[in-house]
Amino acid sequence: MTTERANFGTKLGIILATAGSAVGLGNVWRFPYMTGQNGGAAFLLIYIACVVILGVPCMLNEFIIGRRAQANTARAYSKLANGTPWRLIGLFGVFTGFMITGYYVVVSGWCLQYIYASVAGHLNGDASYVKSYFDTFAAHPWKPILWMLVFMLMCHFIISKGVEKGIERASKLMMPLLFILLVVIAVASCLLPGAGRGISFLFNPDFSCVDSKTFLGALGQAFYSLSLGMGCLCTYASYFKRDTHLTKSAAQIVAIDTLIAVLAGLMIFPAFFASYPDAADKLADPELAGQYSGPGLVFITLPNVFQQAFSGAPLIGELVALLFYSLLSLAALTSLMSLHEVSTAFFHEELKISRKWGAAIVTVLCALIGVFCSLSYGDTREWLVFGGQSLFGWFDFLTGQIFLPTGGLLTCLFLGWYVPKHIVKEEFTNEGTLRGRFFGIYLFAVRYVCPICILLIFLHQFGVI
Repeated sequence: MTTERANFGTKLGIILATAGSAVGLGNVWRFPYMTGQNGGAAFLLIYIACVVILGVPCMLNEFIIGRRAQANTARAYSKLANGTPWRLIGLFGVFTGFMITGYYVVVSGWCLQYIYASVAGHLNGDASYVKSYFDTFAAHPWKPILWMLVFMLMCHFIISKGVEKGIERASKLMMPLLFILLVVIAVASCLLPGAGRGISFLFNPDFSCVDSKTFLGALGQAFYSLSLGMGCLCTYASYFKRDTHLTKSAAQIVAIDTLIAVLAGLMIFPAFFASYPDAADKLADPELAGQYSGPGLVFITLPNVFQQAFSGAPLIGELVALLFYSLLSLAALTSLMSLHEVSTAFFHEELKISRKWGAAIVTVLCALIGVFCSLSYGDTREWLVFGGQSLFGWFDFLTGQIFLPTGGLLTCLFLGWYVPKHIVKEEFTNEGTLRGRFFGIYLFAVRYVCPICILLIFLHQFGVI
């Protein structure tokens, strides 16, 4: 049924590489914002429940398809679709991952610039200065492009080395380092005067502020945080060995991803509350959402927070900022590796060319997309704005709010209703060698619960509910 192809060498490699795919910028800049906007600890508890209800089944979907087919995402769906239009889901996943790679690398390059800025002391100043620094840099015609190209070449070097010697070896190095940096920064943040209010905000639930939007926000965050619907997990699963316990692996990866999101909260909230007496009001104010989410949080608000929080020891503040942007770069790189691999595996296997040539095609094409996305922030943005939205904004909107949920929904329908039940069960139980006592619950979730949850996410994003 399968041909000889690359595999991850160890179980640890599987867990760290796949967890690295899930752990990315969304854990650092989206989770804290969503938590702050939706009641702190109450949102955290609901989010964990949503990860179990939606995240684990959807992750298992991609694991089952990838390992069964032992092929790139497009061919994997095609093998199970038997010539029907269902095969297009795989191509859609490759296309989605390709588009995300093109703009994600731009933001990744910003992280490298801020490592340099931290070392050079360029982030010292009041809030207006820090904002001006980011706006000036992001609008520069060539500096963001230079850092973007550096980051893309770093990723290309790892991917071209292959699955075991490239992706797995890099993940074994970077994921423990990422975790250590998170813990160090979180401890430093929690030791600040007044940090207790931030810790309480994260772990002491107040359900009085919970409404339907809190649940829908948690569902959406669970979906995006785990890299579902973009082909990454399916591609990585095609490198799993036949004896890999898919359910256990999914649970371990979800646990790591959630732990890192919580540590990101411990890194940000204590420092934020130590800096601002009215932190809770700031976080809950929808008019300030742009400052406390996405680039606004990471590149404008947090440099100022670190300065204020460590005002008594500015050198420590600069060190924390350096560690933070190093951490952010690692998180971005582990995710970018998986995104790059989706397209690399596709070109390598479908065009029957070497892995190095496949990786080179992806690197060049995505770098070109990155150039135009980066320029859409700069002085030439007038010809890169469509319908009032920059090219970068369109890539972010289309992939994040339309393509990812669509891919996840179609995969649930495909595996839940089209693929024969015995095939799904064979993969779930490793061909009967595992008990599979949760198979019935899993199949019910894939057929009914997950599609409903994803449809609710769609309706919520477009303001219908």
